Parts: sequence; C-alpha cells; structure tokens
Amino acid sequence: MSEISYKFLGISKIKNIKIFKMKKCSGNTYHIFFRNLANPVKTRIISALKEKEMCVNELSKKTRIEQSKLSHALSSLRNCNIVNVKQKGKERIYHLNKNTIIPMLKIIDKHKCKFCKYNKK
Repeated sequence: MSEISYKFLGISKIKNIKIFKMKKCSGNTYHIFFRNLANPVKTRIISALKEKEMCVNELSKKTRIEQSKLSHALSSLRNCNIVNVKQKGKERIYHLNKNTIIPMLKIIDKHKCKFCKYNKK
C-alpha cells in the first residue's frame, strides 16, 4: 500500500489505494473505459451503486431503467471491471469496484467541487 499526494485537488493524502503497475494501454482502451463513465444510463447505474450494492430488480426500480437495457449496461461495466457481481442465492448482487472505482469517484467529486465552474452556484 502506498500514499499518494494529490495537492492540486486539495487532498493531502489518500491511504489504502493499491498502486498497480501501469500496463500499456492503447487509446482505444481509454476510449472504452471513459465511454462507460460518460454514458447517461451507465452513470445512473454507477450513482445508484455508489449508495449501496443491489440486485438487478432493485437497480431497475432505483434507476428506472428497463431490465434488458440494464443488463446490457451492466455487462459493459463488468467487462471494464467498474462493476463486480457476486452470487447470493439466486440473486446476482452488483457493486462498484472497491479498489479502483470508488477511490476514483471520490477524487472526481473533490475535483468537481473545487474546479468545475458550473458546479458553483
């Protein structure tokens, strides 16, 4: 485990973030990853899962996304390891990747609050 300094965000230390060796990624890999974060349907799913882990039925009710569209979006999010799934009886419970996505969302929230002009009202 390492500590990382993000002074430009006003964050002095972020603890317990695993540092992974950077694998060489093509521009296409970044495109796929950020496309998942920019898609409105997937953003609603991520926002809902940020609150708590949920099964498909719960997610569908919370996000008001029909189940077929939701399943397709979840598959795409799973392929990028943004969302993980665990089996609980007959249900599949979805949750955000705790090692990378949740810390990244916290950094994005801090950045948004500090630097995004449209956010300041």
